[in-house]
Amino acid sequence: MTNKISQRVQIVPPSGIRRFFDIAATMKDVISLSIGEPDFVTPDVIRRAGIQSIEHGETKYTSNSGTVELRQALSVHLAKHYGVHYDPEEELLITVGVSEALQCAMLATIDPGDEVIVPEPCFVAYKPSVIFSGGKAIEVGTRVEDNFQVTGEEIERVITPRTKGILIGYPNNPTGAVMSREHLMEVARLAEKYDLIVYSDEIYDRLVYGVEHVCFSSLPGMRDRTVLLGGFSKDYAMTGWRVGYVASNPELLEAIRKLHQYIIMSAPTMGQVAALEGLLHAENDVREMVRSYDQRRQVIVSGLNTIGLQTFIPHGAFYAFPDIRSTGLNSEQFCEKLLVEEHVAVIPGSAFGECGEGFVRICYAASMTNIEEALTRMDHFVKRHR
Repeated sequence: MTNKISQRVQIVPPSGIRRFFDIAATMKDVISLSIGEPDFVTPDVIRRAGIQSIEHGETKYTSNSGTVELRQALSVHLAKHYGVHYDPEEELLITVGVSEALQCAMLATIDPGDEVIVPEPCFVAYKPSVIFSGGKAIEVGTRVEDNFQVTGEEIERVITPRTKGILIGYPNNPTGAVMSREHLMEVARLAEKYDLIVYSDEIYDRLVYGVEHVCFSSLPGMRDRTVLLGGFSKDYAMTGWRVGYVASNPELLEAIRKLHQYIIMSAPTMGQVAALEGLLHAENDVREMVRSYDQRRQVIVSGLNTIGLQTFIPHGAFYAFPDIRSTGLNSEQFCEKLLVEEHVAVIPGSAFGECGEGFVRICYAASMTNIEEALTRMDHFVKRHR
């Protein structure tokens, strides 16, 4: 039946993240630092709002765009934190997580053969989203020597007449890198020079440590050529609620909304009610989660460096990306052997692009007890394989 499956689906491999998660799920005594999901339960004030919405019978569709209350609150939120203003009626769309937002943005803007530049390592869904939309993903590698920040020089080198846009994700999954304003301005200048769209996935925007997150659309001249993607899964520990958003100029947003209308209809009603409560009353919860992640970040980076896995300092998200080449193993071998021998699950860097080879992604959204035990087991593992 292979001839019944579209080529664009056949050429995209299964997710490298899911494979290791599925293996770990069959084993006992596994410490999983593999899936990028907060270990916190959704804050109580948010949970109660969602429960009450169901009890009050708020179980029908909302507007395709999302509830006006959530869009209004989101508009205020983005203006408050980043100084960028979006009209709740014409420039904001509530989606089923950022995954839907990204795919709809691609489908709305990419024609067959269009090229989208994708810096790597990157979230596993980026290149497939381009391919599923009929486009071609053009990879640009980033390096640990540059703190995994993409440069304008590297991007400009691969721009062609077919280039439609640039897809960036900072704070970055899997590296934890945060782009500086200086490097973002390099991207902005290229977007203006070559008339490109910038798709900016900022799902980890609040999870930064000791640095500033710069919203790409807040940069001079970038508001109207940016498709800003965000959501509630990471910052508010709401992964299962599936609430994201797109912010863009009216013309682009109308095209994205059209796809959303036909594919989804509307995001979950109770999830939208809960997300609104998060924006209005969960700021202290967000800050407390960030404080806790920061403590764990420092412990895991220090621990990895101590056992001989050199790790640059991540300033965003909740990932460490240690260099494992000193073990003589490649990324896949390292992860498989670590899982079998020490029952610790991490993800090969190669799952996030070719330039991720030689690294592994470790999610520190886990208890301090599990982090410390995982470091002890990894120390034993590294000593055996040196």
